[in-house]
Amino acid sequence: MIDLHIRSEQPGDAAAIAALLHAAFAGNPHSNHTEHLIVERLRASGHLAVSLAALLPEGRLIGHVAFSKVAIDGRDEGWYGLGPLAVLPQVQGQGVGTALVEAGLSVLRRKGARGCVVLGEPGYYGRFGFAQDAGLRYPGPPPEYFLALAFDSPAPQGVVAYDSAFAEPEALP
Repeated sequence: MIDLHIRSEQPGDAAAIAALLHAAFAGNPHSNHTEHLIVERLRASGHLAVSLAALLPEGRLIGHVAFSKVAIDGRDEGWYGLGPLAVLPQVQGQGVGTALVEAGLSVLRRKGARGCVVLGEPGYYGRFGFAQDAGLRYPGPPPEYFLALAFDSPAPQGVVAYDSAFAEPEALP
């Protein structure tokens, strides 16, 4: 694990976070390369519930994680979605992403969240307690990549919808 500091996003971080998202997802075949737009739209709408930055001791931003509310069957059940999570390629595999996810989940618990979902690699997110929940569904991707983590009670049942910021740019009004 490298020496880093995790803090909430600051007003002057937006450009560095956008650059980080570009760099982190540049070679990802599962990305449509709009992660920076998702975070910008969440921020602009006031729906970026938790936004954490990981910095090296000298202040260089090397990682970021975002959390936003999700609806379950159209209702606010106190659940959040994790994503995007980004770490600069040259420091991936050194615990930055793990530290960001753990810090973000801790913030959600302090906020009184009831749970969190993520669309991601089961082998990675399983270490935080995320697992498939047959009662929570997200149409589209293979179900084994849609994972849930209930904090204090069983997960509600239904179809999960992310914030409209996650829609493809051309699909937005």
